Amino acid sequence: MANIDSVTLEVAGLSTARTFYDAAFDLGDRLHLRATDAPTSGFRGFHLSLISSQPGDVNALFDAAVAAGATVLKPVSKSMWGHGGVVRAPDGAIWKLATSAKKDSAPVSRKVDEIVLLIGADDVSASKKFYVAHGLTVGKSFGSYVDFKMGSSPIGFGLYKRAALAKDGGVPPEGTGSHRIAVNSDLGEFTDPDGFAWEPALVSRQG
Repeated sequence: MANIDSVTLEVAGLSTARTFYDAAFDLGDRLHLRATDAPTSGFRGFHLSLISSQPGDVNALFDAAVAAGATVLKPVSKSMWGHGGVVRAPDGAIWKLATSAKKDSAPVSRKVDEIVLLIGADDVSASKKFYVAHGLTVGKSFGSYVDFKMGSSPIGFGLYKRAALAKDGGVPPEGTGSHRIAVNSDLGEFTDPDGFAWEPALVSRQG
C-alpha cells in the first residue's frame, strides 16, 4: 500500500517557519521545510488536517498555533460531526485542527493522532483516476470527495473539490502561483493534474 512519508512546505522565511511549527505543532519528521521565493497568492489549493482524539487536545493545538503567530480563519466550534477550527500559519499554509469526539476522556495534551493532506482538485473524477493509475487505492468516494486507503502511512490523503475545500478552510477559492508544498512518498516523482509535486521520500529530508 502506498506510503506518504511526510510533506515538505516551501516557505519564504525558513527560520520563522521552523520556530512557528516547533512551537505550534511539533510534528517531527512528518513535516519538512525548505526555502523558496516562488511567487504565490491566495488559496494554494490544499490544507492539512491534524486529527486529535478529544476536544481539549484540539483546543490546546489551536491555542498554541495562535500564540505562535497563526491567523484564525475559523474559531474552534462544535458541530454535528465534532469539534474543530482552522488557522493559517505565518508561511500561508492552512491547518485544520479537529476531532470527531464530543467530550474529553483523558488529560489534555497536544497529541496529534493523524495528519491528513487534502488537495483541492478542479476535476475530482479525473484526479482520482490519475492517482489510482499511480498506485493509490480508493477507500471512500462520494460526490466531490475522495479518501484514499493509506494503511499505516504517517500522512493520510484525499481529494476535495477546490471550491469546497477553500470554503471549508474559510478562504476564497482564488489563488495563483506555486502551491508551495511537496508530497514525499514511495510512489516516485511526478506532478498531478492540479500541479502538486510528489517527490521520493528521502529527497526532501534535507528540510
